[in-house]
Amino acid sequence: MQDASDSGLLYHSFNERSNHKMTNFNPQAVLENSSLLLRPLHQNDFEQLYEVAADPKLWEQHPAKERSSLEGFQKFFTEALQTNKAYAIINKADSKIIGTSRYHSSPDADNAIEIGWTFIARKYWGGDYNRMIKQLMLQNAFRNFKFVLFYIDKDNIRSQKAVEKIGGKRIQQLNNKPITFRSANNCVYAIERNAFQLEFGN
Repeated sequence: MQDASDSGLLYHSFNERSNHKMTNFNPQAVLENSSLLLRPLHQNDFEQLYEVAADPKLWEQHPAKERSSLEGFQKFFTEALQTNKAYAIINKADSKIIGTSRYHSSPDADNAIEIGWTFIARKYWGGDYNRMIKQLMLQNAFRNFKFVLFYIDKDNIRSQKAVEKIGGKRIQQLNNKPITFRSANNCVYAIERNAFQLEFGN
């Protein structure tokens, strides 16, 4: 499972101007439940994570198909480390890395944050893993933010359905203002804190 919020252009466009929004938020707090551990991504995670990313079928509906190559993944991994907001996702059953995800400041509102750049090994698709990962990250985000956003490629139907399963609603506006600074190839989904708390009780 992967999403398409990870435009390198988007990251470089907004990184400097939106860092102040993260002041009171810990985007690399260790998160866990009985099955998963999400901890900060480290340099020595490269090999294990590339074993996951090297599967070309992982990227079939994703615009950045080059990430299955060593060169393409190296670029992705380096950028992930530089954000200081990226996670390694670890399956507690065998202590292996099964994927990654990260936070990114929203260019549209101080009360919103983005979750994206997510992928997990195909053997974990279709079960509870994506829901558990996003639930942990949403719980952490909603301590500081009212909205969590997901930017997904319009052709990535798989990821759109995955976000809809956890309560994501496709939006054109946020805080009564049009969504700005997004690729024409993206659609945007939002989950609102109160709706999440009603669903999951947190």
